[in-house]
Amino acid sequence: MVSTKPHLLAGVKKPSDVHKYSLDQLEIMAEELRSVIIEQVSKTGGHLAPNLGSIELTLALYKAYNFEMDKLVWDVGHQAYAHKILSGRLDRFSTLRQKDGISGFPRMAESQYDHFGVGHSSTSISAGLGMAVARDLAGEKYEVISVIGDGSMTAGMAYEGLNQAGGMERKFIVVLNDNEMSISPNVGALSQFLSRRVSSPFFVRMKDYFEKRIDDIPGRFGTEIRHWAKRSKDSFKTFFTPGMLFEAFRFNYVGPIDGHDIRALVDTFEQIKKIETPVLVHVLTTKGKGYEPAESNPTYFHGVGKFQSETGLAPNPPKGGFPSYTEVFGAALCRLADEDERIVTITAAMPEGTGTSCFRERFPDRFVDVGICEQHAVTFAAGLATKGFKPAVAIYSTFMQRSYDQVVHDVCLQKLNVKFFMDRGGLVGDDGATHHGAFDLSFLRHIPNLILMAPKDEDELGRMMATAFAVDGPVAVRYPRGMGVGISVDPALLPLEIGKAELLREGNDALIIALGSRVYPALEGAMELEKEHGLSVAVLNARFVKPLDEAQLLELAARFKKMLIVEENALAGGFSSAVVELFVDRDVMGGLTIRRLGIPDEFIEHGTQKELRHLIGIDKLGMKQTLLELLGS
Repeated sequence: MVSTKPHLLAGVKKPSDVHKYSLDQLEIMAEELRSVIIEQVSKTGGHLAPNLGSIELTLALYKAYNFEMDKLVWDVGHQAYAHKILSGRLDRFSTLRQKDGISGFPRMAESQYDHFGVGHSSTSISAGLGMAVARDLAGEKYEVISVIGDGSMTAGMAYEGLNQAGGMERKFIVVLNDNEMSISPNVGALSQFLSRRVSSPFFVRMKDYFEKRIDDIPGRFGTEIRHWAKRSKDSFKTFFTPGMLFEAFRFNYVGPIDGHDIRALVDTFEQIKKIETPVLVHVLTTKGKGYEPAESNPTYFHGVGKFQSETGLAPNPPKGGFPSYTEVFGAALCRLADEDERIVTITAAMPEGTGTSCFRERFPDRFVDVGICEQHAVTFAAGLATKGFKPAVAIYSTFMQRSYDQVVHDVCLQKLNVKFFMDRGGLVGDDGATHHGAFDLSFLRHIPNLILMAPKDEDELGRMMATAFAVDGPVAVRYPRGMGVGISVDPALLPLEIGKAELLREGNDALIIALGSRVYPALEGAMELEKEHGLSVAVLNARFVKPLDEAQLLELAARFKKMLIVEENALAGGFSSAVVELFVDRDVMGGLTIRRLGIPDEFIEHGTQKELRHLIGIDKLGMKQTLLELLGS
């Protein structure tokens, strides 16, 4: 793609500035937006393909509405880069997803034109309807437009919002941005229904057949039939397209419309302003539009790291890179499934992101992608477990939050044999507050009947997976985003002893109790403290959040009066809270001085994992400094 300098974009400082440009100029501006987005994402990474697909749609919305007054609500936010640029953030777009820069998602605290903060899917209809009701209660006049992707329309919450909106019959606009994908290709009956477009061979054949039969009718009667057919064209189209579904929700259905035709989009939005009841505009777009590498591989370019903008190729990877925890998980899962045909893998629209695509290829009959339906995924797994299978539910930590009730009620209460594998546990980096896996240890450790683990390295992840499948009952394993530490996985995948911690380093002056990703930095910090300050610090790899290794912890509490507990989870109710609760309950707190490091009681914004871990003091340097203060050195 030839670089296009943002000459027209430079004149857009606020949303209403778009109104002064002609439709011809907006088509030029679309190419400028593409150039700016491709160039920036190639430097910082980000969500490229969905943003390229929504450029003309965004321009048309800005041309037809005034978002200094009207409200625009995005779903997830994967398609909101053009919106950010058009709402006065072109000069700051170079800071995208960087520490202290602008977020990759809409954030109310970032701009007055981000009317609702997002990051998880299927929230836009409910939030937009709330704004519409608030408008009417306050007697105000403005439009509310919610944009939702077809992937997000696979989630139940979207239909809860549609149901309520249709029943209330208030003025409200939903734009369905349909590119036939969420992150991976969509699945399920609803996805198949949405793909029934007017260009389908069946529709074309039916349309041609009826037109020919009508043309054969002679005289005045034939003329009246032709007039009736023309008037009923929209109804005919609706019957053979998704309009039938949305009309059932009492929405006025408009579409499908070419989502890259700015003129048609603007005309449509101008027309529906006259409608005082809910309207759904069905827009067809191409993910990655205008950038061939992203069009041909939209899954890879959905959320991509740095790449060469001219070719779409990733920069040369550093030599000696280790496999990611995601890759290690996928390989170990396949190995375990080779030995146990009862293992069934479930993911929620993210086979690539969770590392389960290899399982899908090797065991297609035992792989289920449920779409963006985390609650359903968990209860579906529970049903499988009642019949002797061992379902492995692979979901990012941040998205597991959506299925909390199902974990409690449908799995753990009934002691069902479901295994939860939570990728991205801890700080994920550039995606920021909505995507950090900051709370899983806190919201899972208090649930009865559940075993909860976190590995220190790749081999321990494999062993914890083997442990999970060897246990009859609910088990959860959480592991971080990114590369492992370089420890090879033992092919034997020997299970661990339940509730047994691992003392990695002896010492005399203090003890670090570390969990998961914080174990190796703790080891390094302890060794440096000895070398630099002559301090002797022991390190315990806790392994288990539940059950705790109570015997070893109590024994160490008798030996060490200075302790540091470190985790990459919210301090409130997390792993360190469990350890302190144990010491209080066993009356051993007397004489102990304990410091805790973890995620503080606040939402952590975006930045690299390294930057954020240093910011909150859970890296090696933070541990060393805390121990020096603890020991008075």
